Amino acid sequence: MLPEEAMATAIEVLQTEADSILALRPRINETFLAAVQIIYESKGKTVVTGMGKSGLIGKKIAATLASTGTPAFFVHPAEAGHGDLGMITRDDVIIAISNSGETNEIIQLIPFFKRFGVSLISLVGNINSTLAKAAMVAIDISVEKEACPLGIVPTSSTTAAAAMGDAIAVVLLKKRGFKQDDFACLHPDGSLGRRLLIKVKDVMATGDALPYVGPEAKLMDALIEISSKRLGLALVTDSEKHLLGIVTDGDLRRGLQVWGQHLYSKEVSSIMTTNPRTISEEELAAKALSIMEKHSITSLVVPDTKDTVKGIIHIHDILKKGIV
Repeated sequence: MLPEEAMATAIEVLQTEADSILALRPRINETFLAAVQIIYESKGKTVVTGMGKSGLIGKKIAATLASTGTPAFFVHPAEAGHGDLGMITRDDVIIAISNSGETNEIIQLIPFFKRFGVSLISLVGNINSTLAKAAMVAIDISVEKEACPLGIVPTSSTTAAAAMGDAIAVVLLKKRGFKQDDFACLHPDGSLGRRLLIKVKDVMATGDALPYVGPEAKLMDALIEISSKRLGLALVTDSEKHLLGIVTDGDLRRGLQVWGQHLYSKEVSSIMTTNPRTISEEELAAKALSIMEKHSITSLVVPDTKDTVKGIIHIHDILKKGIV
């Protein structure tokens, strides 16, 4: 196959699948809304099932539902008849996916669903199929053609099923008032979760890790404290740890250019910054990073309500947590 032919084939696949998704728009109707309402009002979980490629799409739909506020899981239809039906309760909702609507492994489960009164929603490519007729609500996900030249490999049909699953999940997300913070709580190890859950108090240096000097201390003492604690600054406080200012390693370098070796005999108060940038321990670490980037600094002081120092948050500690 020539490169030009390969690219033309790929473009045709994308176009065919895109057309299949757009063809679903008229099917977002009362039937679709009824399916969403059944899931929304359910007191149980949403159980997704499907065989083969439809099963793989079903796993994706279940995962998307679960991560956006609708408790859901996938059950393999072949395993269901060998004990996994015990995972399903009367309060659950079933979403069964089958392009033909005649998948034997799923059809065999219909008597169980009927017997126990489990709500059944089907995503089918044949609205006149056995599965469609057995469902409380049947959503038509049929496609005009598959994207493969043989017309038999599930391509457009699985894409349409996945897209309809996303449509259901997102509508439910909005109906539930699911917010960014809710998503973060369900994804604590993801980058969004880290940005929205980790607070300044979770990463700041405290206690013996903090570098302290008094205002009358010599800058040589400040240099030693900065070097030993490795936070890039020294906190200038009174005897009760009230913040008076800070001295940074940058201040020392600039002072050395001005005073040379006489710098180290000067008092900290002669060079300290008296109004350093601070942040509350309850703020998000992501906000601290934003402030640092905006002002080209590497640390923020964390005081309490009485202006007593509680900690220092350093940019390296934020980045180690994967907050970017």
